[in-house]
Amino acid sequence: LLSSFQLEPIHWMLLGISGMLIGMSKVGVPGVSMIVVPTLAFIFGGKSSTGILLPILIMADVFGVSYYRRHAEWKYLVKILPWAMVGIGLALWIGTIVNDEQFKNLIAILVFVCIGLMLWKDRKKDQQFFPDNWWFAASMGILGGFATMIGNVAGPIFAIYLLAIHLPKNSFIGTGAWFFLIVNLSKFPLHLFVWKTITWNTLLLDLSTLPMIALGALLGIWLVKII
Repeated sequence: LLSSFQLEPIHWMLLGISGMLIGMSKVGVPGVSMIVVPTLAFIFGGKSSTGILLPILIMADVFGVSYYRRHAEWKYLVKILPWAMVGIGLALWIGTIVNDEQFKNLIAILVFVCIGLMLWKDRKKDQQFFPDNWWFAASMGILGGFATMIGNVAGPIFAIYLLAIHLPKNSFIGTGAWFFLIVNLSKFPLHLFVWKTITWNTLLLDLSTLPMIALGALLGIWLVKII
């Protein structure tokens, strides 16, 4: 079954590294996973790569939730989750009307937007945001939902939402872990039945990355403890 992907050794190495980086990102080192999205899009194509990446993310989410499950701030999740579902619905529609080249372009745009948001937030770190206003959660939720459905790149967007609330380290990680587990599980049937980007073959391919995801999670937990 795995031979049907016709992957070269370098592709297997990149897939393993991607699993490790995803594992690290889900336990508190989010920036390291930004390279994974364009890497998998290069190997598997635009839309197909999102279906391959999603189960990897879900497996890594389980590690994050298992370790930080008691630290989630549910009142902030309740504010943003409905809006994230709106963004997912919008992205689901967009993804059905564009071709693969346009889909890859959307992924590229979202990656650069997320990098730009991270740099902007770093420069504005001493200024106050407005997290209590409904439009802040709404805008972050819709943008994050759209980004996570199109390219699985909503991490920096949701991080900005949590950083604006000034959550402590463990609450920041735990709240993010629950958010992405819920969102990614909700995306699974959409990829399976609507976009048809998840098959038995892709699930087997994803399962092969589990040891590297576990290794990445252990490395991430160690790094978070010394940060």
